[in-house]
Amino acid sequence: MTIAAARWLRNGGVCFVGIGLPSAAANLARLTHAPDIVLIYESGTIGAKPHALPLSIGDGELAETADTVVSVPEIFRYWLQGGRVDVGFLGAAQIDKFGNINTTVIGGSYDAPQVRLPGSGGAPEIVTAAKEVAILLKQNRRTFVEKLDFVTSSGYFERGGGNGGAQVRGRGPTTVISDLGVLNSDPATNELVLTAVHTGVSAEQVKNATGWELRVAPNLEITPQPSASELAALRDLHARTAAAHGSAAGAE
Repeated sequence: MTIAAARWLRNGGVCFVGIGLPSAAANLARLTHAPDIVLIYESGTIGAKPHALPLSIGDGELAETADTVVSVPEIFRYWLQGGRVDVGFLGAAQIDKFGNINTTVIGGSYDAPQVRLPGSGGAPEIVTAAKEVAILLKQNRRTFVEKLDFVTSSGYFERGGGNGGAQVRGRGPTTVISDLGVLNSDPATNELVLTAVHTGVSAEQVKNATGWELRVAPNLEITPQPSASELAALRDLHARTAAAHGSAAGAE
């Protein structure tokens, strides 16, 4: 999943990075085929080149290795809302068929949930203002759901309501990369469609791990297997992260 996501990023692009799996994939891209990619984090770091994966957007490693550091309002108003971000790279706790995501609460009510998550951060702004958005998460019926417990960041379903809201700047969540395969948004329906599976995974397995009736592209592809150099770079990145952060890096 991480390598497939890293390959999706192009050299020289500007990527607004979320913490966790998106950060691992974005930094793997920087260490392999995309050395000139510009990684932006919400804390205001531009061109970050961390030696180890950051624990949060406030990790000092990001500021120490960045080309420059600006204020949070500047990152959002000038860079993101100004149309200067090519790709938003995000994680999620839940996603639905239209790319709406939840990172707020699971189960129960908002005031008394079964699990309270970190919340939105800058994800709602990234989803609407980046030119394109990719979402990374592990796929099962608890994460790929028919109905979200809470809509943190709007995908296409919310956008198509014609409620007179602000105009959407970017294309929104066009791609979802999971540990089973790749889903892309159908331009005609805005619904996520399975377009590729990883080696050894069947379309039926992906369907069984999805909480809605998943559509499958007629020309279903298989993602190329990781190369030895990609695996070595990823393992080295995780080793450096473990050395730098110890047990706190376990979430990666």
